[in-house]
Amino acid sequence: MNREKLAWSISLVLIATLAFSIPGTLAQRDDDYSFMRTLVDIHRQVASNYVDPVDESKLRQGAIDGMLGELDPFSVYVPPANQEAFDRLLEGSFKGVGIQLNQNENGQLEVITPIDGSPAAKAGMMAGDIILKVNGESIEGIRMPDVQKKIGGPLGTEVKMTVRHATGEEAELTMTREEIVLPTVKGYGRNQDNTWDYYVCDDPKIAYVRITQFTPDTFQTLAPVVGNLVQNGMRGLVLDLRFNPGGRLDQALQILDMLVDRGTLLVTKGRNRPESRIEATGSGALPWFPMIVLVNEHSASASEVVAGSLMDNKRALVLGQRSYGKGSVQEVIPLDSKSGELKLTVAYYYLPSGRLVHKKKDATDWGVQPQIVVPMDLETERKVFNEISNRELFRKPIKATTQATTGPTTQPLMIDVQLQRAVDTLIGSIVLEGASKEGKGGLGATLISPATAPSGTDRPRGGPMILPSSRPIVPEEPDSTAQPPDQLPSTQPAPKAAPPGEKPPVDSQTAPTPSPATAPATAPTTQP
Repeated sequence: MNREKLAWSISLVLIATLAFSIPGTLAQRDDDYSFMRTLVDIHRQVASNYVDPVDESKLRQGAIDGMLGELDPFSVYVPPANQEAFDRLLEGSFKGVGIQLNQNENGQLEVITPIDGSPAAKAGMMAGDIILKVNGESIEGIRMPDVQKKIGGPLGTEVKMTVRHATGEEAELTMTREEIVLPTVKGYGRNQDNTWDYYVCDDPKIAYVRITQFTPDTFQTLAPVVGNLVQNGMRGLVLDLRFNPGGRLDQALQILDMLVDRGTLLVTKGRNRPESRIEATGSGALPWFPMIVLVNEHSASASEVVAGSLMDNKRALVLGQRSYGKGSVQEVIPLDSKSGELKLTVAYYYLPSGRLVHKKKDATDWGVQPQIVVPMDLETERKVFNEISNRELFRKPIKATTQATTGPTTQPLMIDVQLQRAVDTLIGSIVLEGASKEGKGGLGATLISPATAPSGTDRPRGGPMILPSSRPIVPEEPDSTAQPPDQLPSTQPAPKAAPPGEKPPVDSQTAPTPSPATAPATAPTTQP
């Protein structure tokens, strides 16, 4: 075949291919144009003839909200004005001095706690301080959002705050505004020097680690903590994922890869996306140790991935209440028009067992169902959350000359019946099985009833604490009224971070976007 005939044959093939593809493309384009014409016509009629004046920006936002309102609540439009704050929420950071604030019953602005390593902590601000002045101006009678604006400002600039300490002493503290990264890995309480105390029980050594959400540095913070606990003779670990709204999926997968030496970690599926099966690499897995994961109805997205995958891989027992059921993956898509970003649900994730975590309409099975169900009513749940928050407060260090001779005290676990059950179960496993070093069957293979664990008395630390036998292990009725935690999780469906300049997929719940000077609150508090 000569070149002319070959060229003519190729042209015919291309023409035939285009003939089949063009009708579909043109039909889609016609539908788009028809929709836009209708939208423009409606807008013109409203703008010209509606009885009252209209706000153009609200009309446009209403049109967008109406379209996305037909989708799930996790698909949202982020306008340009909110992009910076939205991106900071995804990264778990904000600008400021690093304090959590609350307006007390007397109307005073009280410091809940300064954030570890923040300018406020370095300047000497402590939990319970009352803010009296900002840059020499009294804030009496000023609303908290307005005070936050005064405290916030450009990076590298100074702000002065006059505070009254719990002792009654007043002090003027000077601090420089910085980029604040919210800590997400926490211990059971504070040592006297404000470092984390990770042990909830000293003999045997039972450690406790709480992950508040999954941000870009969660894995690199958690890995050395757990590694040091293993080296120091930890006999069991309680991983607390309660009240954790989720976060970056790549961080959850790296944590799983550290704890699971083989098997499937997660599967994701989307309508226009191929199935993705993520396997453990085994390269960085830690030695086996007994582990229990705590979840409740506020544990969502990435926290459900960690809990469910550890359970399915028989690496840990899951204890508490059924999780929230948020198993969808969102992708942040920059719009071609440069008019903001679209956070759109693009896939669902499935546990290694094949179970769908996401709670769809009329679903009866969703989330992660604990192997040990320990119910907790709303009032007790609030008390537990407040107790956890109180243990984590950054307090004034005790000088060496006045330190007590005993170790740091901790609050009894009696209120937190879920944590108490976890500790008792781990102790029972260690005592009755001799803390088996093989352990490949997982703790779930040898569930120890609290009734058979060694008895003990209520104490701050030390021996076992047995949950009353009147609290049985029973299946929990589905709670259709459970609400999502009031935080913004954001996850990414890959073990590795996205290349520089790319917007990674996120797995997140919607939340209001705060001003850049305000940090996302992890409780009913604000953080300037």
